[in-house]
Amino acid sequence: MLGCNAYGKWPTKFNGSFFTYDPDFVQNKRGVKTETPDFRTWGGGSFTAQNQRLVYWPMVKNGAFDMMPSQFDFYRRALKAAELRTKVYWGHEGCSFTEQLENFGLPAGSIYGWLGSTCRWGRRKPGTEKGVQSLGCVYQFGHQLDFSFMILEYHRFSGRDISAYIPFIDSAVTFFDEHYQFRQKQRTGKPLDENGHLVIYPSRACESYVDAKNPADVIAGLKAVLSRLLELPACYVSDSKREKYRAMLRRVPPLPLKEKNGRPYLAGAESWSRFSVGEIPELYSVFPYGLYGIGRGGLELARYTWTDALTERQRKMKEPWYQGGIFAARLGFTDYAKQVAIFKLADSGQRFPAFKDSDDWAPDHNWLGAGMIGLQEMLMQTVGRKIYLLPAWPKDWNVDFKLHAPYQTIVEGTYQDGKITKLEVTPNSRRKDLKITDGGSGIKTPKND
Repeated sequence: MLGCNAYGKWPTKFNGSFFTYDPDFVQNKRGVKTETPDFRTWGGGSFTAQNQRLVYWPMVKNGAFDMMPSQFDFYRRALKAAELRTKVYWGHEGCSFTEQLENFGLPAGSIYGWLGSTCRWGRRKPGTEKGVQSLGCVYQFGHQLDFSFMILEYHRFSGRDISAYIPFIDSAVTFFDEHYQFRQKQRTGKPLDENGHLVIYPSRACESYVDAKNPADVIAGLKAVLSRLLELPACYVSDSKREKYRAMLRRVPPLPLKEKNGRPYLAGAESWSRFSVGEIPELYSVFPYGLYGIGRGGLELARYTWTDALTERQRKMKEPWYQGGIFAARLGFTDYAKQVAIFKLADSGQRFPAFKDSDDWAPDHNWLGAGMIGLQEMLMQTVGRKIYLLPAWPKDWNVDFKLHAPYQTIVEGTYQDGKITKLEVTPNSRRKDLKITDGGSGIKTPKND
């Protein structure tokens, strides 16, 4: 299904792709009256950032680099509209891509409450959505950082030119820096807090933490994207831009921490008014942003967050977009990652095995996208130039694999009956950077034979 839309002008839509059910012949779980065979629950022409990301993240390690520009170009084409939106509403620079987007870069009309009598324009603050379906979208801009980081990883893995996308990435980080100085100055007369940091409020931590202050996913995204921009060569980042990004990075607040049983853990936000949905922004610093994890600092902090600090709702794997298997793999929790992989990648039970159904419409690519990412992370993780092989792989699973690593590297091999029986690294010079792990518990460097 992904291959059939590999090179389309528009990215593969997470809910339905372009192979979907005619709603007249299937049960519509939401009871929505439909008028077209192209119906999807969240709209036929709109895109949902949180879900779209899970379609495209697996392509990095799969090496499907030629399939990714369709998603990147979506943001590139719509950049001017998103920047103009910011300028009109708030008078500053930067793009403000919301969670639920039309294909021209502005929020989907239904999110403003265009359906029915809920639309009350005069009661809204400029630039905010307050419609019947907007609870998960108000002040949620964080996924423009997610796609910015995806583009940077695409470049790091493939070596391909990303000049066309640098303006989007620059605009994405600029928005957060300028918008939250603007907000804080409105409240206090000063753009930063007493420590010289942004106060990222009002905001949202994924869809889970409502009215969030200093949300974990946004802070992790800013730290990761700005740090990676500073690593780019001069052909992408000028000296003046580099100084701008250094100053921005200094203004990013620390990740929010709270305590349980006398031990710190990663919090979803510094504060919030309500918890909803059940996503896990606490661990976006683990995936996709890679600030904590195997081979990185703060591993025990992130592991304690996973084992002791999440709610029961955050541990339920029934949702198509559930990412617990990815986080578990990155933290070396092999047994749980294995359970989620089996659940995510199981036969759909439909006529076509990959037609995974959900309330968001079928086929829902989040099921298999999240499953693929989790499986990849069980097999291979990368930190800088280091490549960790089998960091969360079950000893009783045999596998033939071929995965892409940073700096145009391919790792191919066979693991059978608890042993690696074949291992090839291309180019061979990268073999010295390979470390074989034992289910996340031990690390050793293979012989260079």
